[in-house]
Amino acid sequence: LAVNCLDRHVEKSPNRVALIWERDEPGTAVHVTYRELLDLTCRLANTLKKYGIQKGDKVAIYMSVSPLSVAAMLACARIGAVHTVVFAGFSAESLAGRIMDSGCKAVITYNQGVRGGRIVELKTTVDEAVKNCPSIKHVFVAQRTDNKVQMGDCDIPLEEEMAKASSVCTPESMDSEDTLFMLYTSGSTGKPKGIVHTQAGYLLYAAVTHKYVFDYQQGDVFGCVADIGWITGHSYVVYGPLCNGATSVLFESTPVYPDPGRYWEVVQRLKINQFYGAPTAIRLLLNYGEEWVKKYDRSSLKTLGSVGEPINNEAWQWFYHVVGEGRCTLVDTWWQTETGGICIAPRPSEEKAEIVPAMAMRPFFGIVPVLMDENGKVIEGNDVSGALCIAQPWPGMARTIYGDHQRFVDAYFKTFPGYYFTGDGAYRTKKGYYQITGRMDDVINISGHRLGTAEIEDAMADHPEVPETAVIGYPHKIKGEGAFAFIVLKEQTAHIDRVKEELKTIVASKIAKYAVPDHILVVKRLPKTRSGKIMRRLLRKVVTEQSSDMGDVTTLDDPSVVKEILEAYEKYKEKGSL
Repeated sequence: LAVNCLDRHVEKSPNRVALIWERDEPGTAVHVTYRELLDLTCRLANTLKKYGIQKGDKVAIYMSVSPLSVAAMLACARIGAVHTVVFAGFSAESLAGRIMDSGCKAVITYNQGVRGGRIVELKTTVDEAVKNCPSIKHVFVAQRTDNKVQMGDCDIPLEEEMAKASSVCTPESMDSEDTLFMLYTSGSTGKPKGIVHTQAGYLLYAAVTHKYVFDYQQGDVFGCVADIGWITGHSYVVYGPLCNGATSVLFESTPVYPDPGRYWEVVQRLKINQFYGAPTAIRLLLNYGEEWVKKYDRSSLKTLGSVGEPINNEAWQWFYHVVGEGRCTLVDTWWQTETGGICIAPRPSEEKAEIVPAMAMRPFFGIVPVLMDENGKVIEGNDVSGALCIAQPWPGMARTIYGDHQRFVDAYFKTFPGYYFTGDGAYRTKKGYYQITGRMDDVINISGHRLGTAEIEDAMADHPEVPETAVIGYPHKIKGEGAFAFIVLKEQTAHIDRVKEELKTIVASKIAKYAVPDHILVVKRLPKTRSGKIMRRLLRKVVTEQSSDMGDVTTLDDPSVVKEILEAYEKYKEKGSL
């Protein structure tokens, strides 16, 4: 695998740029060639070996996006160690939980991280985490800033050691089904599960989807702005692009630092050809208006991509018309940590085949989607909705949940025996295209009508003054369940009641009267994880008045949001609105 991502490209074109590191500090991009990345990877690999890391050992990587964090992943792969990247925004407790579950022997980290102009204390967090992790023998500490941090007995200055190490490291011979990495993802239960991906199938699937979904051509600059802490970063920042000998952008900053033009300034300066990002960022940016986009030259862009959640129509239209000037292919990609790579997307397809806004549409080569009904029967025909399953295995699929194969079987293969159950609901259009309607666990049943909360959210998001919505089900005396909507307004408008009435009208006309939320509560912001997913579980607790037991909130971008929403809810209640 390491050879496929590095050595074979170094033989043919050693000076081709592998990575362009767009550092947090605006305008300070660092270019790394394939030869330089191989050198970095081998020195890091030899350093790990020197300190006793062997084939099969687990290594945690707690670093911000950088050439060194990519080299850390590739170094593990090169010596047959298993990496588990933990997003550098996770708390010490989350990090410790993952280290303990996987039995990591070492952590690779930075002294500090830099994001949005702010310093992030990485080493301090690692120190706190490893206090409770007896399996950790060494912590390798690289320098991202010039600030000194406390170094203890098991801490090793990474760059100093790498400088002494050989730049030649023979790659370990691996079986196609050996583990390449583990990546933790949330389940419906709250205890994260370590999803296991293997060598050959995973790399093949990441590379082929990268090439065909985005129409990647040699010489293109591929700009996926995801963090390496998520599966998108693994597959479409690191493994897919590097296997294809591509030039991949590493984006360390945020979409609004130093201003909301950051993405588009980077597109202009680095001449990015494919831009792959999350709907949550697009929704954030469309709030700031078009001038931030139009300020910059985006003529290099050929393909736009959306990932992480279903994209709503308003965000899709803005992305397509404003960012892409109506001339770029926009691919709304559906996949999961568990699938390893993109499973449903508008491309590849016949030349110039239609793309329906906000729809993933077409299964990738070898992906056989089926829709199932409540009784576990396959739903035939078109213009139908059901539980989205996949009928045949594919190379990129996860092989197990680390240390808990039974949970793997239960979560994905038990609900519909003989099929992989995605946990998502989908609609197959009259033409046979797939539209993801949201998680099945975010499905509510109103007066016997089954409804994805994502559908209500989508309808409400069409209102020009409502950039963000989250809808949850709550127990209703008559209807069984009702819809409760949390909304964020663009301006602090005085016409809240008017907006609420308009929202009800939109939902009634777009879906049905029964879909209209019984309650609409205006909040300053929604509770989100750092990757931008809305934590609806917390909203449910607020509405069902179980706020004393919020469970794990460490994955929230800003935990203070919970208090904010609780106060808004209490005020709403006092007004007699409930």
